Amino acid sequence: MNSAVIAIAGLAAFIVAYRFYARHLATRVFGLEGTDQEPTPAHELQDDVDFVPTRPLVLFGHHFASIAGLAPIAGPAIAIIWGWVPALVWVVLGSILLGAVHDYAAIAISLKHKGKSIGDLTGVILGPRGRVLFLVVIFFLLALAMGIFALLVAQIFTSQYPQTVIPVFALIFVAAGMGYSMYRFSLKVLPATILGLALTFFSVWVGINHPVNLHKVFMTREVAATILSSGKVPAGSNVTASVALLQQEGLNDAARGLQDAANSAVSAWVYVLLAYAFAASILPVWLLLQPRDYLNSFQLYIGIGALFVGLVLSHLAIVAPAFHQAEGTPSFFPLLFITIACGAISGFHGLVSSGTTARQLDHAADARPIAYGGMLVEALLALIAILACAAGVGTFEKWSQFYPGYQHVSGSLANQLTAFFYGAGTFLAVFHIPRTYGQAVVAVIVVGFAMTTLDTGARLLRYNIEELADTFNMKKYVNRFLASLLAAVVLGFVALLKVPASGPGGTVVYKPAGLVVWQLFGTANQLLACLGLLVVTVYLVKVGKPSYYTSLPFAFMLLVSGWSLVERVVAAWSPGNPDLRSWPVLVVGLILVVVTVWLAVEAVVTLVRVKAARAKAQAA
Repeated sequence: MNSAVIAIAGLAAFIVAYRFYARHLATRVFGLEGTDQEPTPAHELQDDVDFVPTRPLVLFGHHFASIAGLAPIAGPAIAIIWGWVPALVWVVLGSILLGAVHDYAAIAISLKHKGKSIGDLTGVILGPRGRVLFLVVIFFLLALAMGIFALLVAQIFTSQYPQTVIPVFALIFVAAGMGYSMYRFSLKVLPATILGLALTFFSVWVGINHPVNLHKVFMTREVAATILSSGKVPAGSNVTASVALLQQEGLNDAARGLQDAANSAVSAWVYVLLAYAFAASILPVWLLLQPRDYLNSFQLYIGIGALFVGLVLSHLAIVAPAFHQAEGTPSFFPLLFITIACGAISGFHGLVSSGTTARQLDHAADARPIAYGGMLVEALLALIAILACAAGVGTFEKWSQFYPGYQHVSGSLANQLTAFFYGAGTFLAVFHIPRTYGQAVVAVIVVGFAMTTLDTGARLLRYNIEELADTFNMKKYVNRFLASLLAAVVLGFVALLKVPASGPGGTVVYKPAGLVVWQLFGTANQLLACLGLLVVTVYLVKVGKPSYYTSLPFAFMLLVSGWSLVERVVAAWSPGNPDLRSWPVLVVGLILVVVTVWLAVEAVVTLVRVKAARAKAQAA
C-alpha cells in the first residue's frame, strides 16, 4: 500500500468532516454561530490575566500547541505494534466523530456558562457532589501527566537530544518579548510574528550546533578522564549512546559514572522546569503562554507541512503489517483506544478547551476552527506519525528492529519516539536534509510541544487547586501564587519521588512515582474524556437538544476506558504482582473506579429529575 495515498485520503476525510459535520454541530446542536451571539466570557469578564480577548490566529496557535504535546506522536508510535490499519482507522474516525466533538462541546458549554472549566460545569450540571468527584479525577490526571512530561523533557535534554535545550529556552524569552511588545506597545501581529520566528529559527540553528551537556557538570574528574582517554565517545553525543559505547569497550565503571552524572542532570533539569511551570502559571496569559504557543505552533505547522510533503513525494510503500499480534502482545481491544489518545480523543483537551481557550475567545464563531479544526490538525499529525513508523522506516526488517516486542516499545517513554524520529528523518531526506540533522530538528519541535503542554497543564492544575479550595471554603487562603506553588510541588513529587517497583528477575527497584503509575495515565485520560462527554450529554438533554452526538461517543469511551481500568486493577491485585510493587496502581485504580461509578450514578439521577420535571410541566 502506498503511504501517499493513505495520507491524502486521510486529509480529505478531515476536510469534509470540518466542512459539513462541524458546521452542523455549530449551528444545529450548540448554536454558537449566528447573528444574535452574546459577548464571550473574554469580553464579559476581561481581567487581562486569564480572561483576555485574543485574535483567532494567535489563539489557534496557543490552543493547538497546548493540546498537541507528545501524545499524538508517542501513542501512534506504540499502537502500530497491533498493525497500521487499526491505528489508522481509530485516528481518522475517532477524531472526526469523538475527539473533535468532545473538544468543541467542552468549549461550547463553557462559553454558555461564563468560561467555567469542565470541573466547575460538572457542579452546575450534575450537582456539587459530581463537581468534587470530577475535580479529583482532573487533579490526578494533571499531576501525573505534567510531572511525567517534566521528567521526560529532562531526560531528552540530558540523554538523547541536548541540542533542544537552547531552542526551547530561547523561545521563552522571545515569546515574552513578543507578548509585551504586542500588548503594551501595540506592535502589529505581522511584524511581531516575522521577528519572533526569525529569532526562534535562529535559536534552533544555534542549539543544534551547540548542544548543552549539563551532565558534564556532575561528572567526576576520574570518569571524565577515562572517557577522554578512551576516545570512544564522540564530543556532543547523547548520554544513552555514550553509555552503550563505554559498555562495549568494557569500561563499566566509567559507564556507571556517566549514567550517575546523567541522573543528577535529569533531576536538575526537573527543578528548572518546575520553576518555569510556576512562573508560567502565574504570569498573565498574554505575556508568555499565548505568544510562546503561537510561535511554537509555526514550528509544528512547518514540521507537519514538510513531513506531509516529504511523505507524499517519497510515496514509500507501507512495510509494517496491516494487522499484527506478536507473542506477548496484549489484545488490541481495549488497549488500542487507550494508547492512542490525543490523536483521536483525549480528556486533557476538554480541560484546555474549557479551562483556558474558552476564556480567550474573541467571538463564539471562532470555536469551530479552533476546537474542532485544532483536533483535526492534531489527528493529521497522528496520521503522519503512523506512516512514519509504518513506511518511513524503509523495510520490514527495520520495522521489526524497532518493534521486537510490546514491552520494548511500551516499557520506555524514550523508546516510543525512536521509530518516529527515524521515519521523520526519511521523509525530510526528500529535501536533501541529512538524517541526523533532520531528526534533531524534529526533536526540537517535539520537545517544544511537550513544554507548551507542561506550562498549560501547570496553569490548569492551578485552576483545579483553586476550584478545590473554593469547594472547601478555603479560597481566601489560596490565591493564584499559592495554588501555583502547590501545583509545582505536586509535579515535583510525581517526577522525583521514588517508590518501589518491579525490576529484572523479580528484584525490587526504585523508580519515580509517576513512571510506576504511568500505566494508568492513558486509562485516566480516556476516562476523563468519557466523563466530559457525560456532562455534555446531560446538558444537551436539559436544554432539549439531540444528545446522541455525545451520548454514543460516551457509551463507547465508557466501554473501553472502564474495561481497561478493571484490567489494570485486577493485574495490580494478582498474586504475580506483590503488594510492595503494585500498591500505587491498585490504590489509584480503585479510586478511579469508585469515582467513575459515582459520577455515572449522579448523571442518571440528574436525568431522572430532568425527565420528571419535564413530564410534570407538560401535565400542567
